[in-house]
Amino acid sequence: MVPARRVAKGSSTQSLKKSDKEVDLGADAFMEHNRNLGLLVMKGDTILAERYQYERKPEHRFTSASMAKTVVSMMIGIALSEKRIGSIDDKAEQYVPALKGLPYGETSLRHLLTMSSGVKFTERYDGLDDAAVLIGKTIFHKGPGGVDTVISFTQRERDPGTRFVYASAETQVLGLVLRAATGKALADYLSEKIWQPMGAEADASWLIDAGGYEIAYCCLNATLRDWGRLGLLLANDGAFDGKQIIPAAWIREATTPQEGFQRLGRATRNNGYGYQTWLISTPQRRFALMGVRGQAVFIDPDLKLVVVHTAIHASSRDNDARGAQFRYLDYLLSRLEN
Repeated sequence: MVPARRVAKGSSTQSLKKSDKEVDLGADAFMEHNRNLGLLVMKGDTILAERYQYERKPEHRFTSASMAKTVVSMMIGIALSEKRIGSIDDKAEQYVPALKGLPYGETSLRHLLTMSSGVKFTERYDGLDDAAVLIGKTIFHKGPGGVDTVISFTQRERDPGTRFVYASAETQVLGLVLRAATGKALADYLSEKIWQPMGAEADASWLIDAGGYEIAYCCLNATLRDWGRLGLLLANDGAFDGKQIIPAAWIREATTPQEGFQRLGRATRNNGYGYQTWLISTPQRRFALMGVRGQAVFIDPDLKLVVVHTAIHASSRDNDARGAQFRYLDYLLSRLEN
């Protein structure tokens, strides 16, 4: 088991309504045919469907995998608004001097946010790639943690800001920047700036490395409903209960391609990529938090539709299972758009 730091909830909880009469949205059929631990469908603050299987329950926390990357992006946006970070065009080494002279240190936060640093990093989940090195140094504590988790990636393959290449190490660097800029552990900053203000119902937890640093690229654990609350906050451009928790302009920038290589079909065959956030539709602004083996929060800001999946897909790149989630989203949109 990996040690974790608590993300404390606040004294008040955002209430979620339940639809008086549940419309048949195919939730039971979806769960029967897919390896989901949990499924939550919300429209605004109303739960339209909530399902669990494999003995999971509403009070259980579910792992984020790489959904945590989008959370890190939102925290960067808050740190910018508080002027703890000067600009996303600042270099990482300005905040983490131990990275000075290394490729990641010489990379701007903008290019880390868009995973376009140009630093060589392989992420195939085969146990022989650079991701395995990163996972070993973070989750499995094979090293002192902190800056040591990223200093072995020393080769830049291409100019920054020219191509999207998915690399968890880039989020790990952003986590180091956040901790240095705010002077706070990521779990504490998340609790203070997002978890408590949005009215989370339960504490979350964030796994830490051997040095006590949160593993920024993954490993944030929360209840299904709190993942839904976070999705609703993003659907509302960062506002809740009359307060702006995350800057609206940041969320819009983070969920809109700024460069050609970020666009749908250019970043990957089926998706685009914003600031640590997947872009899943055009011209409608729809986006998602996604993590390996089927974790996802799909968000349609216009409909205020939030769909949360926590899952155990059979492999790390189970395209059929991920495709089923997208097909279910399309089905929901066809039922709820009118």
